[in-house]
Amino acid sequence: MKKIRHLLSMSDLAKNELLTLLNRACQLKEGWSKGARPRPLADKSVALVFEKPSTRTRVSFEVGVAQLGGKPVFISAADSQLSRSEPTRDTARVLSRYVDAIVIRTFGQNIIEELARFATIPVINALTDSHHPCQVLSDLMTVLEHFGRVQGLNYCWLGDGNNMANSWIEAAGILGLSLALACPKGYEPDAAILDAAQKNGARITLGANPQEAIKGADVVSTDVWASMGQEDEAAGRKAVFAGYRLDETLLAKAAEQAVVLHCLPAHRDEEISEGVLEGPQSLVWQEAENRLHLQKALMEFLLEA
Repeated sequence: MKKIRHLLSMSDLAKNELLTLLNRACQLKEGWSKGARPRPLADKSVALVFEKPSTRTRVSFEVGVAQLGGKPVFISAADSQLSRSEPTRDTARVLSRYVDAIVIRTFGQNIIEELARFATIPVINALTDSHHPCQVLSDLMTVLEHFGRVQGLNYCWLGDGNNMANSWIEAAGILGLSLALACPKGYEPDAAILDAAQKNGARITLGANPQEAIKGADVVSTDVWASMGQEDEAAGRKAVFAGYRLDETLLAKAAEQAVVLHCLPAHRDEEISEGVLEGPQSLVWQEAENRLHLQKALMEFLLEA
């Protein structure tokens, strides 16, 4: 029996697999623009289980499945037995008999890990509170398109040590990237994830000074200060994160050729200024587009594994 592959976090990928995925995503994007229509998911169905709201993730996965010849089946928590506390293991075993893969956007990482433990089909993490691997893979694809490489560059993360920060740290550990993070005290990323990446050879620094972290950065990433489920903390977080806004003054401290990434949705003139978001160094819209093609490459890889 062949081993079922999942993507629960970046750490599920070896270095060569990660780089192959990025290149394949670029091939799929270029091929699609030239009329290529590969159908590796023909006669296959993919369940999209969403317990959190979504625009880019839902649409990019639904369209991606369809473009690869498959059938997307969207399941919201409110419309399924998940809302009535059906055990995750039961959902995993039932869906494994109906569809060929599960994409899930949920809360705790433990939920997706249990789903994968009982599923007999690939499970893809479309966001949990701890990890957002599909977004960081798409970000790396965007970097590859722009610079022609992902290694040998200086990366910077500004703001909350959230799921995005954790996935960037894991990516740095896999690829040996140079990554500087600036997070306010008390809002640091997961210490165990950081320790594992540093032991794996990543050149990662963590501090609280955004001016220091951004110096010489080629790729600057940020995110909202209050993620989904943290709305009641928004006012307090605005005060804590006020010095972390990515504006023109702060961006000027990065490398001259620096590019800006943001996973969206963005709160203009909060974590990022309108001028930077819409400016010439912003790759945000290309980054959002690349979710579609990276996720196609990922589904192709996992279903063929």
